[in-house]
Amino acid sequence: MSVALMVVDSRFDLLKPVRSQMGLVLMESYWITDLPQRMWQGVAGQFGSRTELIAENEKLKTEALLLQGRLQKLAALTEQNVRLRELLNSSALVNEKVEVAELIGVDPNPFTHRILINKGERDGVFLGQPVLDARGLMGQVVELMPYTARVLLLTDTTHSIPVQVNRNGLRAIASGTGNPERLELRHVADTADIKEGDLLVSSGMGQRFPAGYPVATVNEVIHDSGQPFAIVRAIPTAALNRSRYMLLVFSDRRTPEERATEAAIAQEEADRQGAGHVQAPATPAAPANASQAVPAVAPTTPAATPAAHAPTPAQPAAAPAQPRRQ
Repeated sequence: MSVALMVVDSRFDLLKPVRSQMGLVLMESYWITDLPQRMWQGVAGQFGSRTELIAENEKLKTEALLLQGRLQKLAALTEQNVRLRELLNSSALVNEKVEVAELIGVDPNPFTHRILINKGERDGVFLGQPVLDARGLMGQVVELMPYTARVLLLTDTTHSIPVQVNRNGLRAIASGTGNPERLELRHVADTADIKEGDLLVSSGMGQRFPAGYPVATVNEVIHDSGQPFAIVRAIPTAALNRSRYMLLVFSDRRTPEERATEAAIAQEEADRQGAGHVQAPATPAAPANASQAVPAVAPTTPAATPAAHAPTPAQPAAAPAQPRRQ
């Protein structure tokens, strides 16, 4: 029966509802098993010494002051970047929405690198959602349950992510090796400009991971004159084995086709409104019936002549908009 269930689960989707309901039931067991630790933390927090609390408070105040100073500088740079993008007629930057999740389980299989978090489908989590910690990208969501989700880490042997060297923009593919402390860059030319200490960031290719987030740091580059590709190894910037709290990134989930369609519809609506404003004076020249034509023509006879020529200057403005609609 076990073998039959494993075969059915690996080749069909019949057991997915069962697994989802089992995850809902097991959520209570996770809460119960975590109860002693939370009780112990509460008791230890109540009996913390006053001196330690005062020292920690002073340290946190100092760190908060330093972070506020850095935040002010970052805000100024962000505003400047937005203005430059607007001048270049580029899309404005938007801050991704994030939600904090907590690690509640680790896959016991030593050949897979997966973790379980306490956010699921009921919290808006979706398949393929990027997950990161305070240092960089950790992985992506690969399985959903009502209140929990499984995350595939970057170092899993089945995972790859498009990256680029932050120093010169060189693009590559970082693949997992099964070692939680190592990634490898596949098919990097032996003459490529990459060296130890280079920071690898997500390139945004594939529309899965947002661009610009730290992924790994190059720690070894081996050149072999007899091979066309160099051996490049990197260390993940995220603390994959130590992070307990992580962030779920809610970025734009629309496909490129959907974004292009919505942009075309918005442009067509703007062109239609602009054409309506230009041709507005010509409206009285076309009465609906004879009863409306008698009072409308008499007072507007002098204005009828220029109104007849109003659509002529509007045609050049509509002509260049046609390629954008196509």
